[in-house]
Amino acid sequence: MIRKGIVRSFDSASYTATVQIEGSLTTWLEDIPVSRGIPSGEMANGRRCAVLFFDETNPKDAVVAAVYGD
Repeated sequence: MIRKGIVRSFDSASYTATVQIEGSLTTWLEDIPVSRGIPSGEMANGRRCAVLFFDETNPKDAVVAAVYGD
């Protein structure tokens, strides 16, 4: 499943992000791996992103697959 999200923070050392799932004020996923194909400079706070979930029941089994917009 792919969900829209908003980047809330990015850790370039671990290449993980905190992402707010679009449509939810309370659901923020922490330490989500980010695709190494995304340059760290593109992971700006407030940027829209696509989060790919491999297992819908486990939010830790996900990856930020793309960023888009401004």
